[in-house]
Amino acid sequence: MNARKTPLDDAVIGEEDDGIRLDRWFKRHRPGTPHALLARWARSGQLTLDGRKADVSDRIAVGQRLVMPVPPVEAEARPARKDRPLTEADVALAESMLIHRDASAIVLNKLPGLATQGGTKTEHHVDGLLDALKYDAPVRPKLVHRLDKDTSGALLIARTPRAAAWFAKSFSNRSAKKTYWAIVVGVPDIAQGEIDLPLAKQPGSGGEKMHVHDSGLASKTRYRVIDRAGNSAAWVELQPLTGRTHQLRVHMAAIGHPIVGDGKYGGKGAFLTGTISRKLHLHSRRLRIDHPDGGVIDVSADVPDHFAASLDALGFDPLLGEVEIDDDARGPPPKAAAKAAAKAYAKQIRKARRGERRGRTATSKPTDHVGKAKPKAKAKIAKPTGRKPAAKKPSAHPTRPRSHS
Repeated sequence: MNARKTPLDDAVIGEEDDGIRLDRWFKRHRPGTPHALLARWARSGQLTLDGRKADVSDRIAVGQRLVMPVPPVEAEARPARKDRPLTEADVALAESMLIHRDASAIVLNKLPGLATQGGTKTEHHVDGLLDALKYDAPVRPKLVHRLDKDTSGALLIARTPRAAAWFAKSFSNRSAKKTYWAIVVGVPDIAQGEIDLPLAKQPGSGGEKMHVHDSGLASKTRYRVIDRAGNSAAWVELQPLTGRTHQLRVHMAAIGHPIVGDGKYGGKGAFLTGTISRKLHLHSRRLRIDHPDGGVIDVSADVPDHFAASLDALGFDPLLGEVEIDDDARGPPPKAAAKAAAKAYAKQIRKARRGERRGRTATSKPTDHVGKAKPKAKAKIAKPTGRKPAAKKPSAHPTRPRSHS
């Protein structure tokens, strides 16, 4: 007696699905098919692309022929999840955040307090507003990275599956450059450097909080002090060289300068007195990433109202933020930026002459590392004097690298 054959279905991958994962294709075109069933089909070889066995994580390409079993009736009848309908206020909010749009990408200036994605008790978020930004694209826009709920600034959205795959690869291989602005409590002794401290999930926090730990994942952040308000606060530029959860917030708190408003990692010491807002002062200022069609997307996002008010209250000159950490590598700065740099340098000289605290700030270099031992200075070659050098007494206290954790 012959075994009953499973009925098969097939489809040709369209242009709008080029570059997406196979399981994502099923969510779009066979939304009632359970993921567990897809995995079983893949293991048994019943899913094929152009005649070859396929896995649910495979990236598909336009023109490929997909062959699959016909899903059971009960699976087909399962309704797909539907988001709540957008109101006029939702559409207006989404459009008000738009700062860049082309055929492949959208960049939003995300508001502080607006979550990037939904979760437990989180119904209002950027992902839920993306239908308002579909415009003439054949598919719904897709998030390719995220910002913390209370962090504002540049957030990239892909308009096509091909662009989503491209941008995701750029973020994973660190070719995308993200620049943040923050106001921190106190002033770092070293004006520009790199924080190199491993991060891990803090036990007992349910994965919601990170901390510095030797067994954690390697985490690096470059920073530069843009300006200072005496010794009480500093305006800093931050560049994450790795992409760990809450990395910038944990690193700044770990070196003793928590971001203003970050009670989660800085406790009560993360708040300034007076008119300074208690909201988080962390802003995704600039995003630079290669475009899938050639060229570069380079977008800057204006700071939110509470951040701008704090810059003004602390006496920070917005023009000083125009020169970035890696501007020297991209060629000479524009005239306005050069003027700002000269102004900042003159201001440092005036402060030094007034007798303010002068640590290593004035002589620090971009190669300074926080969290690592400094490289040994090169030995100087002494000129011959004809005398025998005195024997060096062994030190009773060998020098150890200073810890910054």
